[in-house]
Amino acid sequence: MSRILVTDLDGTLLGGTPDDRIRLRDALARHPEVTTVFATGRGPASIREVLRDPLVPRPRWIIADVGATVIDGTDFTPVDPVQEQLRAGWPGPDRVRAALRRFPALAYQQGVVQNGRCSYHVDPDGLTDELTGAVEALGCTWVYSADRYFDVLPPSASKGNALRALAAKLGWQREHILVAGDSLNDLSLFRLGTHAVVVAGAERALLTALAEDALVHRADRAGAGGIHAALRKLRWLSADRDPDPDPAPGSTSRPGSRHAVGPNSLVVAYHRPPLHWNGDDWQPPSSPNGILPTLSSAFADGLPGVWVTALTGRDRLAPLPQPTTLPLSPVPLDTATWHGYFHRACKETLWPVLMSEPDRSVHDERAWADYRRVNARFAEHISGQAAPGATVWLHDYNLWLVPGLLRRLRPDLRTGLFHHTPFPAPEVFDTLLVADELRRSLGCLDWAGFHTEDFAERFRRTLAGRSDPPHTAVHPLGIDRPFVEELARRRAAHLPAAHLPAAHRHPASGRLVLSVERLDYAKAPIQKVDAIDHLLSQRPELRGRLTFRLVCPPPEPGITAYDTTRRRLEQRVADVNATWKKGTWLPVDYLPRGLSAAEVIDEYLAADVLWVTSLQDGMNLTAKEFTAAQAALLTDPRSRTGPGPGVLVLSRHTGAAAELGPAALLTDPRSRDDLSAVLARALDLGPAERRARMDRLSRLLGHERPADWAARIVDGIRTCTPGRTPAGTPDPAAPTA
Repeated sequence: MSRILVTDLDGTLLGGTPDDRIRLRDALARHPEVTTVFATGRGPASIREVLRDPLVPRPRWIIADVGATVIDGTDFTPVDPVQEQLRAGWPGPDRVRAALRRFPALAYQQGVVQNGRCSYHVDPDGLTDELTGAVEALGCTWVYSADRYFDVLPPSASKGNALRALAAKLGWQREHILVAGDSLNDLSLFRLGTHAVVVAGAERALLTALAEDALVHRADRAGAGGIHAALRKLRWLSADRDPDPDPAPGSTSRPGSRHAVGPNSLVVAYHRPPLHWNGDDWQPPSSPNGILPTLSSAFADGLPGVWVTALTGRDRLAPLPQPTTLPLSPVPLDTATWHGYFHRACKETLWPVLMSEPDRSVHDERAWADYRRVNARFAEHISGQAAPGATVWLHDYNLWLVPGLLRRLRPDLRTGLFHHTPFPAPEVFDTLLVADELRRSLGCLDWAGFHTEDFAERFRRTLAGRSDPPHTAVHPLGIDRPFVEELARRRAAHLPAAHLPAAHRHPASGRLVLSVERLDYAKAPIQKVDAIDHLLSQRPELRGRLTFRLVCPPPEPGITAYDTTRRRLEQRVADVNATWKKGTWLPVDYLPRGLSAAEVIDEYLAADVLWVTSLQDGMNLTAKEFTAAQAALLTDPRSRTGPGPGVLVLSRHTGAAAELGPAALLTDPRSRDDLSAVLARALDLGPAERRARMDRLSRLLGHERPADWAARIVDGIRTCTPGRTPAGTPDPAAPTA
């Protein structure tokens, strides 16, 4: 059920402590069913500047100019006919200013972009009946707030009228709307009979006007803290997804109180920490697989050295109840720098190129300056932690400038970098405006690792022409197979009938196609929904018998690169479900939230098909987890009956296809016809072929422990022949003019 948060900005959403703002932003990110709407006196240009703040949630809709402007929050286009109706009767700014020029107490707000309104400053003594009468004689209305701000508006314009019109257009019900404000120009919002909250520190005149309104909640916390409390009071935030942590003012301790001090023979650097503060404790990732669990298990197994990682947001201020056993050495980063570095430069500039989608790449000089700054901080920190001749193991594109910086700071170090992502072809890499800067730095590596030989070859071609190219190696990452298998056996023994493993269910119970992936255009979620639509048009007998379950949690708060993908995906899911629904059955079961490790295993076991359709993917451990979970039950006598184990349909552009491709069904995610045809083939496979394919997948998967994978790479970096740039050459990491 959709719920709507309509909030003023200054003093309301933008108010409160930084911890309150982080808490609200993160809560809204974890509850995508709550739609955010801005209702502000600011104009669109000013709102764009506000949205550069990483603590500000992204709005779906915006009511601006005190209700005279209504725009789509994703592209800032007007919402008509709503905006046209609100501005009807507006005489224009020239006529308004001419008529009010005779009032010397009025001071027009120069430098403020105004649309469909005229805004002034005036003291309370200047707010006379003559002034308001002159406004009304123009056929306009007015709003006065904070004993200073006087806005002249079209006769139908107000925040409340704008919200009423927008709600009517979009079909919102009053009981599903919460409004939040702090000043008198928000009063019209509170007159609509919706849920409402006045945050602490609100304008006295607003409190007086609402004194008799029992429907309005008066928060005891200012700004974002008051909004968060109201959402909790309404139970719009579930306890499991919103722990409502209390801030710990004055705390100075950090995760990893056993910070390494002194020289280390091995320094591992990854931009992500292995723990995050949830309000009560430091928690590891929910998945048992991936680079963070792999590095954690390697250090737990006795890998010597120190782990350098970024510390951002609330993690920088949170107390550590108990020391972690991981040898962490944090690089504290302020929120604004992290936003420019990770949310903008990494995700909006570099990520599209890595995914071979260069047309999506956006270069922003301020964000790239943050990328350089963070890489420099990491390089300096690594340099201070490393012993003479130490081994440095970097991870991923997020630290691409560190090799060049380390070559200048510490030419004695042996530096390797493992790419967990795909590496693009040279012609795609060269579309980056900063390609030369990055190429010079990557050329300073001694060792570069990849999941597949194809990615390694692209890297070699990108650096072609260097006299001392880095040594390259291929080391595909695996999973903690014993953990997955044991969890699968335990879950299978206790699952309810509706979630019995696919191998144990009768075909008449319907077929489940599963995808488990974060929201990302690179995972091709929209293409999959299109393929389901096409398959049902080609195979009408599957209507009511096939469900595509898309488990698709949103990205971390602050990342906006996938907003368009989310909006298009939600619309496409709605369209396809509306076209093919039959009674209570819908073809697409869209779950925009994360699942625990146990819940993911339940989904793997229930699936007839795991559908992995990445446009590009460094590895895709989901395919390996699915294989391990399904293969764990192959020896169960019950697996000899029913439709057989699940089938893996795998994009040919994933790293996993290089290993599992011979036993999976490979598909092309850029072809709707191929997606639907290969999926249909997977659904039609008989039990014998399903078992044969899963048995072969199990053998291809192997049993290497991730900790052993890490140890082999460290040994490879240590023993490779290091390349060196001759003395006197320019700094390889310095940007060109």
